[in-house]
Amino acid sequence: MTRLMALIILVFPGILAVYGVKLMRDTLFNLLNVPYPFLWLQFLVGFIVFIVGIAFVAGWILYRDRKRNYVSKRYKNKGR
Repeated sequence: MTRLMALIILVFPGILAVYGVKLMRDTLFNLLNVPYPFLWLQFLVGFIVFIVGIAFVAGWILYRDRKRNYVSKRYKNKGR
C-alpha cells in the first residue's frame, strides 16, 4: 500500500512537468491556450511548472538515495 501511495505522489509532479512542456511547446508554435492572455505568460507558467515538477521528483530521488546511502560524499547531509 505504501508503494502505491509513493507512486501516486510521484505521478502528480510528473504530470505537472509534462503539462509545463506542453505549454512551452504551444508557445513556440504560437498556440495560445484559454486561461493565458499572452504567449510570454504562457511560456513563463509552463517553465515554472516544469521546473517545480522536475525538482520535486529529483528531491524525492535524492532523499531516498541518501536514506539508503547510495550517494557519494558530495551529496551526503552536512549535519551527520
